[in-house]
Amino acid sequence: MTFIAALEEAWQRNNSLLCVGLDPDPAKFPAHLQGRQDSMFNFCKAIVDATADTVCCFKPQIAYFAAQSAEGALERLIEHIHDAHPGIPVILDAKRGDIGSTAEQYAQEAFVRYGADAVTVNPYMGRDSVDPYLAYADKGVILLCRTSNPGGSDLQFLDVGGEKLYERVARLVAGEWNSNGQCALVVGATFPGEIARVREIVGDMPLLVPGIGAQGGDIEATLNAGKTASGTGLMINSSRAILYAGKGEDFAVAARKAAIETRDAINRHR
Repeated sequence: MTFIAALEEAWQRNNSLLCVGLDPDPAKFPAHLQGRQDSMFNFCKAIVDATADTVCCFKPQIAYFAAQSAEGALERLIEHIHDAHPGIPVILDAKRGDIGSTAEQYAQEAFVRYGADAVTVNPYMGRDSVDPYLAYADKGVILLCRTSNPGGSDLQFLDVGGEKLYERVARLVAGEWNSNGQCALVVGATFPGEIARVREIVGDMPLLVPGIGAQGGDIEATLNAGKTASGTGLMINSSRAILYAGKGEDFAVAARKAAIETRDAINRHR
């Protein structure tokens, strides 16, 4: 099954536009997991198992695993998601951006080593830097467009021939770059006006939307700006607000409660 097909099925099956970001920081783990072997995997597995029926996808951030020399835990985690919760797509949040043989290696890392269903990619180096990911015809390629950080405006708002750079990225990705029909865009919840503009340009293409929860994005404004006519089209990411909702041994129970509350808050505005 392709990434987009799996995403569409998860939207419907779980009645959810929620993406749970898996950004495991050992310093924030509950005390009973502190310093224990395999805590990265066990923490994330517990979160996944507690929230899988509330989400449309999971998004592990590779830097959190690599910083702890825990790439093996990431491999096992993605394998576990696929085995225990089939049909829930996994987005490897890596934001890779390089050309030629290096990009080919990054694509192999994401799709072969880790077995991710999609990967985030930086489009700044142009089409040839994206082609190695598009060579995997069933995999998702999610390109940065209008990011949620304040500094994103430094470049993304530059005028390029009468349109802003983020608008040009949206137009290219939705058009000639989307050769397999598996592309999506990252557009931050902190900028609902730009979400609406991107939606206008790309039609029903899925948008990965970070920035709600800890970053302060408004759920109602995000839905009004970005949902499609069918009430889907979005992967609304929340990480810290769900991962660290609880501090004790019942952290996974607290995470599930937070995930349900977030999903339901999203659904109220669909």
